[in-house]
Amino acid sequence: MYRLGFDVGGTFTDFTVLDEATGDVHFHKVPSTPTDPSVAIQQGVRELMEALGIDGAEIGFVGHGTTVATNMIIERRGSPTGLITTKGFRDVLEIGRQVRPALYDYTITPPPPLCTRDNRIEVAERIRADGSIDVALDDDEIQQAVAQLKAAGMESVAVCLLHSYREPRHERMIEGILKGEMPDAYVSLSANVLPEFREFERLSTTVLNAYVGPKMATYFERFLARMKELGIDTSPYTIHSNGGLMSVETVKSYPVRTCLSGPAAGVVGAVEVARLAGFENILTYDVGGTSTDVSMIHGLKPGFTSDRKVAEYPVRAPMLDIHVIGAGGGSIAWMDDAGAVKVGPESAGADPGPVAYDRGGQYPTITDANICLHRLNPVTILDGRMPVNEEKARQAIMDQIGDPLGLSLEEAAYGILRIAIANMSRAIRSVSTERGYDIFDFVLMPFGGAGPLHAAEIALECGIPRIVVPNQPGTMCARGILLSDLSFDFVRTEINEANEDAWFHVCSQFREMEQQGDDWLADENVDALNRSFRRIIDARYRGQNYEVRVELDAIEQDGLSAFLKEFGQVHKQEYGYDIPGRPVEIVNCRLQAVGRVPKADQRLVIAEGSLEDACTGRRESFFSLESGWLDTPIYARAEVPVDTVIEGPAVIDEMSSTTVIHPGQQAYVDRYGNIIIDVDV
Repeated sequence: MYRLGFDVGGTFTDFTVLDEATGDVHFHKVPSTPTDPSVAIQQGVRELMEALGIDGAEIGFVGHGTTVATNMIIERRGSPTGLITTKGFRDVLEIGRQVRPALYDYTITPPPPLCTRDNRIEVAERIRADGSIDVALDDDEIQQAVAQLKAAGMESVAVCLLHSYREPRHERMIEGILKGEMPDAYVSLSANVLPEFREFERLSTTVLNAYVGPKMATYFERFLARMKELGIDTSPYTIHSNGGLMSVETVKSYPVRTCLSGPAAGVVGAVEVARLAGFENILTYDVGGTSTDVSMIHGLKPGFTSDRKVAEYPVRAPMLDIHVIGAGGGSIAWMDDAGAVKVGPESAGADPGPVAYDRGGQYPTITDANICLHRLNPVTILDGRMPVNEEKARQAIMDQIGDPLGLSLEEAAYGILRIAIANMSRAIRSVSTERGYDIFDFVLMPFGGAGPLHAAEIALECGIPRIVVPNQPGTMCARGILLSDLSFDFVRTEINEANEDAWFHVCSQFREMEQQGDDWLADENVDALNRSFRRIIDARYRGQNYEVRVELDAIEQDGLSAFLKEFGQVHKQEYGYDIPGRPVEIVNCRLQAVGRVPKADQRLVIAEGSLEDACTGRRESFFSLESGWLDTPIYARAEVPVDTVIEGPAVIDEMSSTTVIHPGQQAYVDRYGNIIIDVDV
């Protein structure tokens, strides 16, 4: 049987297939089809099946990462969405936290609400923070609200009442009426999506979930239909933002949890690669066609967060802590009104793509600059499957950047790369040095199609001493999907001072959530021996507004003192201090239910041949204004022998990516096929 994983990116869709019988892994890439991502998925799977000589019945597992929900929010292509909320709270969606996006720039305004004011309806109800009912629901008022939304043509309805995280009874009653009067509408309850306090974040997340819900369901219907056309009947899984897998039915209910789907898979894959290679502290550097995603892994544990923004809309859900910026291979270089060169965040994407792809692109991109400097193959990419037009790329750079500024081609192209490197380096520092970590203790792990192209310069810029380039880095996110477990997150709000009485209640909450998690894993057909749980408590000192995450191996009745000790250590790591003796408040209890799935061991690379045998040719490549053009050997990665030193300058080519080794640097391939580059910082 075969296990198939694929990740839908903004420019390319990447595939990884594992042969469970032999342990062989196969990789593939096709251009994405933004108007209907399932088209590229079907094309890539068909090509892989033909290349391997297999049929759909031989594929026993399908996992995929998707940016469909994220792109829908960015492009505001969701469904007409209505809201039912507690009287007096319909404007919370626009008022928010009253924080300006840019304090001193009055031209920047918050994004428009995804649910317009006339479709936000208030109902007279009130449940107190302790869960008791102050004002009961009026059925007639709910019927009128539903009739108004139905007449307005709403395809989706979000329901978010003030204290439903504590007592969801009223939301459930509204859901029943909605399903009776609007059976075709998508209904999203905050008590299901995010049952925790802070009404603005809960409301924003619930509305986002409703906004993307109907079209995500349509996407999955098309996706499943195309898989069946290929003879694949196995039910697929989707990776969500916390790095775990969910079934299609679960994703349909909680599509907002897929906003970091692909990048999360890359982090999961990076942890496994680093573990085998013997590194515990890693900075992941994932550069695709549209964005750069960076994350910090400390002690082989990735960071987690519950708060982030997607297209400036707040989302609160358990997710890996990944910092995303608009800088990728397709990022467009342009000049502002003052004549300064900028790179991104606009991207050429998959259609039309960079100018060199010769598909109608008109604006120079980072990829075009790399092709003109011969860091990328100026003739073809993707192992010769995709021709490129260097001349058109050169012309675009000179017409739009070089000639207006009086620069040579080399100066203009190199300048584009240096601007991109500066932007990416800031992202690296934001997840490391700005959080109090010594970046010298980390290795840089670049992946994505463009990550290894720029890794050497990023490492020099940031002061990172070593680079680890995984095998087939351009498909790392797809490979990470095959290394992910099933998981789902549960949460209960419990705002109490951490004392013996509160701890007794905390233990009870975790027991209830563990039963929920066990039931969910049983529904996902996970064997009892493969089930496990992660237990996390959000806590803060009394008087603080925000919490730190305290992970515990177990929640025992006599475990209060152990929790308080661990809280102090975590707070000191996050903020640089702790306050012994100050009362601690427990805010949220979180449980992640995990269902382990089979994973293939990473195979050792057998060294054969010599470095000379791996050399496929030489070309003049441009590395810096000081060194200029240098005669550079080109190596086929699959042929490079283990533990043989490669002196820079050098370029290592493979199907999914290109690794650049700069003058003065040394590299070698380890026994797992990783390229290890030592950087003189």
